Amino acid sequence: MRISGINIPKEKKIEFSLRYLYGIGPTLARKVLAAARIDGNIRTKDLTNEQEDSLRAIVEKTYKTEGDLRREVQSNIKAMKDIKCFRGIRHMKHLPVRGQRTKTNSRTVRGNVRKTAVSGKKPSGLKT
Repeated sequence: MRISGINIPKEKKIEFSLRYLYGIGPTLARKVLAAARIDGNIRTKDLTNEQEDSLRAIVEKTYKTEGDLRREVQSNIKAMKDIKCFRGIRHMKHLPVRGQRTKTNSRTVRGNVRKTAVSGKKPSGLKT
């Protein structure tokens, strides 16, 4: 089954397989299933064509997912960079944006670069 250009896993319950779409989390998945009147415990492969069509229609018409949402998020970040607000500056410098500490534990944003001084090592440029 495909929704918004993404293949949904067949063996999982529909409540969990809807979360494979960017922009749909646990709460929104339950709301979509309630709107479509589908039980969340049904496996994706057991859905009828009518149920699949109703899910697809609800997700694609009502909610912003996948490419549209990714573009919107990127444009919001670009706008913050353009006006040079605090969060925009943090994005430009590739630092954590949401108030995390940076002395340690910011490897995800900064990359796994460990710059530490090596002590007790011989200088490599000396003649022997």
